Amino acid sequence: MDSITLQNYRCFGSEEQTARLAPLTLLVGPNSTGKTSFLALIRALWDVAFREVVPNFREEPFDLGSWDDIVCDPGGNRKRANRFMAGFSYHPPLMTLEDEINFACEFENRGTVPFPAVRAYFGDAFEVRVPTARSVEDEVAQYRIGTGDWQDIGHSALVGFGRDLPHISALRHWLSRSDDDEVEAVHRLLDNVQNQKSFVPRPFSGAAVRSRPRRTYDPSDIVNDAEGDYMPSYLAQIYRQNPHGWSHIKRRMEDFGHESQLFDEISIRSLGRSQGDPFQIQVRKHSGPRSRRRKGPWRNLIDVGYGVSQALPVLTELLRIDAPLRSLLQQPEVHLHPQAQAALGTLFCQVAAGGRQLVVETHSDYIIDRVRMDVRDQTTELKPEDVSILYFEPRDLDVKIHSIRLDEMGNVLDAPQGYRQFFAAELRRSIGI
Repeated sequence: MDSITLQNYRCFGSEEQTARLAPLTLLVGPNSTGKTSFLALIRALWDVAFREVVPNFREEPFDLGSWDDIVCDPGGNRKRANRFMAGFSYHPPLMTLEDEINFACEFENRGTVPFPAVRAYFGDAFEVRVPTARSVEDEVAQYRIGTGDWQDIGHSALVGFGRDLPHISALRHWLSRSDDDEVEAVHRLLDNVQNQKSFVPRPFSGAAVRSRPRRTYDPSDIVNDAEGDYMPSYLAQIYRQNPHGWSHIKRRMEDFGHESQLFDEISIRSLGRSQGDPFQIQVRKHSGPRSRRRKGPWRNLIDVGYGVSQALPVLTELLRIDAPLRSLLQQPEVHLHPQAQAALGTLFCQVAAGGRQLVVETHSDYIIDRVRMDVRDQTTELKPEDVSILYFEPRDLDVKIHSIRLDEMGNVLDAPQGYRQFFAAELRRSIGI
């Protein structure tokens, strides 16, 4: 995704706001300014646009509550909004610039659930408007070319019930019967939308609090979850069934572990000979100079610092061979020493430079500064324009999102006055100014 637009959503008021996304986007700002709500909205919009389902705003790790908790309530003498709007722009991989997908959705209250009442897919010269009708007598889907008149698409398969929405495939089928050359651009747009549904996986969403370590694990089904409960079984499966894959992820994890000083080696210890036997995850550290390096004892994951077990789910999700193209991460620095937080910044640069998109909510200046320095020093192929810092600034009773950029020296551009104001004040106080 290249940008997110929102209005009347949670703590974001009636002013329409657009925030720039990049291969690496960092969400920063005080507590309770909507950063987690922003992550939840990205996943919800993806579900509406490409999975064609009513999004679940209570699905882990984002539980935003019901309609009254989600629609903007400005307080004071101003009334709660009766709808909220959100959308995105998105340039699919391997598509031409003209094939950018723009999407907008109006949500209304249906049974305390935010319901996608109207979806719109559009480009510079065309627009498709898809209301979710309650019955075939209700408003029908339409399209128009440029600023021309709206043309009805028809009722077929456009009635939404339960968690189903009108299907793009029905619109594509209807348009395929038209001999109008101008409709081809609309048809191509819907083709691109359908392709994303078929081939691009849903963004992964990671929780801020991850699963606790265990001394011994039993193999289990591998179902991705926000807290990383799947991580031990995934690593054990790779270790037992895919030596090449295990060698790859083990090397990448150990590179991070060494730089962060969390560990130098990681191992899976099988407690039996069959695939179904229990296993342990162990790590160990080295000491002394590289030429005379001494290896310490292997230690169970539960017997080392809590930071190791909290970092491993994040590392697994970022380094796994079949990792999703987009990841939404909440506070990955939790329980990590500043050196490990900085190492995460470098890892984020490496992953984003490899063609994936990361949106990271963070309170860590060490992550931000490491990203800035890595861009400046060109430690990866990540360019300044490949990083977006979104600063969530509280204003009276709502929040303003500022899109901050980097220059080639890693300096921040377009930062508002309040950005890093607290840190500057603390620095002045520490040196007695």
